[in-house]
Amino acid sequence: MSRFQVVSGKGGTGKTTVAAALALALATEGKRTLLVEVEGRQGIAQLFEAEALPYGERKVAVAPGGGEVYALAIDAELALLDYLQMFYRLGSAGRALKKLGAIDFATTIAPGVRDVLLTGKACEAVRRKDKKGRYAYDYVVMDAPPTGRITRFLNVNDEVAGLAKIGPIHNQAQAVMRVLKSPETAVHLVTLLEEMPVQETVDGIGELRDANLPVGRILVNMVRPAVLEGPVPTDVRRTDLAKALSGVGLGGARKGGLAEQLVDPLLAQAAEYEERVALERGQRALLGEVGLPVQELELLTEGIDLAGLYRLATDLRKQGVA
Repeated sequence: MSRFQVVSGKGGTGKTTVAAALALALATEGKRTLLVEVEGRQGIAQLFEAEALPYGERKVAVAPGGGEVYALAIDAELALLDYLQMFYRLGSAGRALKKLGAIDFATTIAPGVRDVLLTGKACEAVRRKDKKGRYAYDYVVMDAPPTGRITRFLNVNDEVAGLAKIGPIHNQAQAVMRVLKSPETAVHLVTLLEEMPVQETVDGIGELRDANLPVGRILVNMVRPAVLEGPVPTDVRRTDLAKALSGVGLGGARKGGLAEQLVDPLLAQAAEYEERVALERGQRALLGEVGLPVQELELLTEGIDLAGLYRLATDLRKQGVA
């Protein structure tokens, strides 16, 4: 299992939820996991029903077996201040630059540098060790940008190539890329069994592979349960259906009765269900052609809360993802 787990996905697929559940799953049995957010949305805090995350690592959950999940919301400006202090010993001068707006200017005008700062902070957590030489975190999980931007975001070496060919920024980018392109890292893509998310996932995997970035798994989220074991019968007669409805107490089978009134809506629902199942079957086939492990997570109809996260984490462990 790679120590740096990057989770991406098309907007609306629930990638933040899956990243949080994965962090919980990996923390089981006494492990320590750091869950990192880089988009500034504070989605992790909401999922764990916690206050907004500061620029600091905070424990947000305890996993089964005593493991711990910490969370960090990386701020590019504050990360740049850390960077300036680490490499240039600017200290108060760096804070003065922030007050003047220079930090915001630098991270806005040079998006490649911004990505180096965000990925660099996460990779630092992956490499960090305590005084006894043990890793500070067994796993680091990143709630990363969406699929359409993930390759460019992770391929920071190319991003800064035109900005700095030597010096600390260049060296930092090289160090980050050594982590991102090593077996320590796995990039997972979250999708739904719908045409647009699946196509974006397939395209994203191709881009990641072209950039020699290590792709991990496809995580299909919000999968609706099967209502029928097989296909919807096509030879059902209206009169037989009305009698069956009547037999379970839904009105008499007489013409114009409640049972007969329910026949058309029920047949329409059956047709919609069969259409959805056929669509999902086709999307599963497309995902299967990619040649990656595919895991599915159930749709939690009651919504996502802390209990739901633990439920998804348990499901991930049962499927061998963690």
